[in-house]
Amino acid sequence: MSGDKKLSIAEIDRQLACGLIVSCQPVDNGPLDDDEIVVCFARAALAGGADGLRIEGARRVAKVRAALPQALIIGIVKRDLHDSPVRITPLQTDVSALAEAGADIIAVDATRRPRPAAVRALIDEIHRHSKLAMADCSCFEDAAQAHGCGAEIVGTTLSGYTGGEVPERPDFALLEKMVAAFPRVMAEGRFNTPADSARARELGAWAVTVGTAITRTELVTQWFAEALKVHGKDSAPA
Repeated sequence: MSGDKKLSIAEIDRQLACGLIVSCQPVDNGPLDDDEIVVCFARAALAGGADGLRIEGARRVAKVRAALPQALIIGIVKRDLHDSPVRITPLQTDVSALAEAGADIIAVDATRRPRPAAVRALIDEIHRHSKLAMADCSCFEDAAQAHGCGAEIVGTTLSGYTGGEVPERPDFALLEKMVAAFPRVMAEGRFNTPADSARARELGAWAVTVGTAITRTELVTQWFAEALKVHGKDSAPA
């Protein structure tokens, strides 16, 4: 494990050959929700050409760091809080745990919703550990606030996930607006095809995070199963 590993943002810029970050987060409590399987997901992602990984939980960050000491790791912690809708790295203690586990970048929910710790306090804690801060945003205003608080990276991660029906496609309009205003924008959220991911880079995304389409086997299988049901029994040969 390399909890004191420090990368500058310039060094990370140089590591982004294609700009693909793979989120190795299996379906909760599913058959692939296992520490060693997450490490295998991480190995496979890097072998396939990914530039970095997004890993949930300090314990799993530590395991991936031990197995892949040179990997670029974005670390998060997910929590279900009774008094706040914020789930992604909501506490300063989560930041500390991820930093000690070896994350290079720590991502936090940067939405302007009721929360246990202010966005600025979380970003300050990330920087206190000499790590880089990523803000998971739902709108342009979230990104502007987080960037003003010192976040080196802002992402479209939470667009469509803070109320109402979740869209099927990525939020390209938000991505374009953010790219025009901030130096490093992570395209994230429903980037489920190579074509959409390539489009994000064409629009100027610093990098693209892909998760479900690569590491959530149950959900991808469901996409295929539901599509095939449309042409099920009625189209079977007599």
